[in-house]
Amino acid sequence: MFFVSDIYTMPPDKLDTILQKETYRVLQSLHIPFERVDTDEAITMEDCVQIDKKLDMKMVKTLFLCNRQQTAFYLFITAGDKPFRSKDFSNVLGVSRVSFAPANLMEKMLGTKIGAATVFSAILDKDNAVQIVFDKDVLAEEWYGCSDGITTSYMKIKTEKIIHDFLPFVKHIPTIIEV
Repeated sequence: MFFVSDIYTMPPDKLDTILQKETYRVLQSLHIPFERVDTDEAITMEDCVQIDKKLDMKMVKTLFLCNRQQTAFYLFITAGDKPFRSKDFSNVLGVSRVSFAPANLMEKMLGTKIGAATVFSAILDKDNAVQIVFDKDVLAEEWYGCSDGITTSYMKIKTEKIIHDFLPFVKHIPTIIEV
């Protein structure tokens, strides 16, 4: 049985990473309300089904991608149940074919490990080395469900707060695509 805690509206008592600490600091400074749960380690979208039910929302799928030379990086945020096709993503953006970025770059650039990729990594991306790309379908949802930077803590926030408050604050202008 996959564990999902009660719903909380405050940060966890123990913050495990720099990204997780900064995520809650920024949310509080911007007065962005959230609901969150603690969970067993969730790595796949299948793991997120119970989290979705508890928080009454749909978890996004966040993919860290790069070109072959590892000189262009993308954080692609799409619907959790939508299949990812590298060719379609590359064609829509007009870039060379992308693939999943290596785990070591994910930890170095995003401050997360596999399974915890999150839009909140933009906090750490001070040089805008990572282009934030949203699937248009995500913007149609009232709620945005994602990791807070670790694989055992997930949150629900109004999508408009991510787009209109959080991303401008961290100086990232998202690209919106339809795939």
